[in-house]
Amino acid sequence: MEPLVETVIEDRRWQDLGLDALAQTAAVATLATLGMAGQGYSLCLMGCDDARIQVLNAAFRAKGQPTNVLSWPAEDRAADQPGNRPDLPDPGSAEDAEELGNIAIAYDTCATEAAAQGKSMDAHVTHLIVHGILHLLGFDHIDDADAELMEATEVRILGTLGIANPY
Repeated sequence: MEPLVETVIEDRRWQDLGLDALAQTAAVATLATLGMAGQGYSLCLMGCDDARIQVLNAAFRAKGQPTNVLSWPAEDRAADQPGNRPDLPDPGSAEDAEELGNIAIAYDTCATEAAAQGKSMDAHVTHLIVHGILHLLGFDHIDDADAELMEATEVRILGTLGIANPY
């Protein structure tokens, strides 16, 4: 069984890209790499445009510009000490999955970044979804030790998908 990723498409370009499949693939790889059960978890991913994510970024982070991805964890799962692995949640049941949280991703910013970095849109978006899911699980990059752990974890997850180190 795969984790439940509810995908909300606000910008049709995401549908054309196949955001549903990218999200499911990213979620399965993330949970598997972290040794978490492949079922019993849920999250919601919204595919939007820069205008929408700019409003969200202003409202939740007091930053009035677009960004590539935002995440809202259902619970604070951060580790007590910088550089330590977060306390990962146990799975719920098939009927009552453990809610991880919500992610929003902006098409325009992602497309601009992918082109500027010479990456495929699929690879870049998959990386950003993995990044967002790790935030839902308590990983962060504010502290250097936490950033090293998060980036190494991203690289390991992306490697299972045949995606090159994005750093």
